[in-house]
Amino acid sequence: MKHARIEMNPEIMGGKPVVRGTRIPVETILRKLGAGMTTEAVLADHPRLSADDIRAAQAFAADYLADEDVAYG
Repeated sequence: MKHARIEMNPEIMGGKPVVRGTRIPVETILRKLGAGMTTEAVLADHPRLSADDIRAAQAFAADYLADEDVAYG
């Protein structure tokens, strides 16, 4: 499975992609990183996550965007 650490289930967070077994949305991780938080700071905020989970969230988002037409402006 390409994104084994990420799951989407309509019963969990309304079907948004989350890190498997945590209920922590990929979006939350990306927003924190985008706001300038370091990986270490995100891990401190979410002790259930690992550095591999954060990398998996980033890879999932990159693959998702690669498959989508993104509108600019």
